[in-house]
Amino acid sequence: MQYEFTIQVSPEIAANSDQLKVQVSKKNRLPLEEIRYIQILKRSIDARQKSIKVNLKIRVFVQENFVEEPIRLPEYSDVSNASEVVIIGAGPAGLFAALRTVELGYKPIVLERGKDVRNRRRDLKAINRDHVVNEDSNYCFGEGGAGTYSDGKLYTRSKKRGDVQRILRLLVGFGATDQILVEAHPHIGTNKLPAIIASIREKIIEYGGEIHFETRVTDFEIKNAEINAVTLQNGDRIDTKKVILATGHSARDIFELLYKKKIVIEAKPFALGVRVEHSQQLIDQIQYKCEVRGPYLPPSPYSIVKQVRGRGMYSFCMCPGGVIAPCATSPGEVVTNGWSPSKRDQPTSNSGIVVELRLEDFKAFEQYGPLAGMYFQKSIEQQAWRAGGETQKVPAQRLIDMTRGILSSDLPETSYKPGLTSVDMKEVFPKFIHHTLQEGFKAFDKSMRGYLTNEAVVHAPESRTSSPVRIPRDRKTLEHTQIKGLYPCGEGAGYAGGIISAAIDGEKCAEACVATIR
Repeated sequence: MQYEFTIQVSPEIAANSDQLKVQVSKKNRLPLEEIRYIQILKRSIDARQKSIKVNLKIRVFVQENFVEEPIRLPEYSDVSNASEVVIIGAGPAGLFAALRTVELGYKPIVLERGKDVRNRRRDLKAINRDHVVNEDSNYCFGEGGAGTYSDGKLYTRSKKRGDVQRILRLLVGFGATDQILVEAHPHIGTNKLPAIIASIREKIIEYGGEIHFETRVTDFEIKNAEINAVTLQNGDRIDTKKVILATGHSARDIFELLYKKKIVIEAKPFALGVRVEHSQQLIDQIQYKCEVRGPYLPPSPYSIVKQVRGRGMYSFCMCPGGVIAPCATSPGEVVTNGWSPSKRDQPTSNSGIVVELRLEDFKAFEQYGPLAGMYFQKSIEQQAWRAGGETQKVPAQRLIDMTRGILSSDLPETSYKPGLTSVDMKEVFPKFIHHTLQEGFKAFDKSMRGYLTNEAVVHAPESRTSSPVRIPRDRKTLEHTQIKGLYPCGEGAGYAGGIISAAIDGEKCAEACVATIR
């Protein structure tokens, strides 16, 4: 027989199957000798009290052996000669749209401006070491999108948008650890994700799909309010009546193109701020209320939300045991992001700390119409580049110094490889953002005593939290509200906020697209 229970145990018991059996036997009055196996379905850590507990959802096999069922990929068929769907972008939205297109019996043609995962690494090295930004191949652009080299976090609150578990199981089928099905806040790790992305690409190609790298789309041909073709940077033209647009939140050239062609787009609120680095040991001490983190506990994350000056200020994309990376997509700008390896074993942790922005905040850029938020975002990134010395060195300030408006006399080395320049953050941000951050960090310290320390370093800016533009689409057909055959998709179109939600949206757009072909 099988039984499902929820149980709360110590980290030591959660990590030891024999001890867990004993605990389950006692709490649920099951004969110990009859328990054959305990399958962990979900796991989360409760560190709210001094005595840390692990919450487990388990399936107990009593007088019945456990037989593990391998996760299998869907049945794909050869689509080499099937009807075609053009997909622009090979991030999670584009790749999962392509997979779903193959699964449904149609041929995806994926056009990606960047390089494949292996060749992207040279350009990441160039920005870290030589401060050279390749506009088509960087932390944001290239196979797998922004998530490939920035951690692969899989947690999403968007459970109403689609089948989260399906996406997780697909990732496991392509090589991810099955622990992502169990953990409350799963992540894959930047060191593991590229191989999984490559496996997805190989599967698409194996069954007749096409993926073209270093292929930037520069124009859309529209006839009678319907997509008719796309033009590439090299001058080639691809005739098509179906385009899934999954270019990501940093494809400013696409937003510019849509605006220029009078294709309807909208300004969208987003959030912007800084990335703060602490020692992981300090965060563990604060969160776990201990001097030294125990061997059965993972590096601790944190999540804080505050209302400051009538605005939301919150942590974003927190990376335990991780590093800060340079994520500019054009020369003349500085952008930060964070990532962790699969073991989260770096000595530092970092998190974006961002301030909620509203459409009225972009009034100084209203001449750009729906691109006002994008130009506001861009202006701060360019100001950070100037303040940092016109290199990829990031403007930085010790945390307490920032709250007091003091230029830091010196800066410790951080995980940000291109280096730091001591800057007062008021040189980078408008007053309302700077003052909100100053007050907000003091409020953070009331929730996490010890968070506000001058050993922590603020890096600016964290600006690519989400797209500053929404590309409107019909709720039912998912087609653009103006252009037939154009399917705005994923994070860049304003309909997702991370790997999982983007993948779900990619699948939904593929389904909607091929339904009209049928």
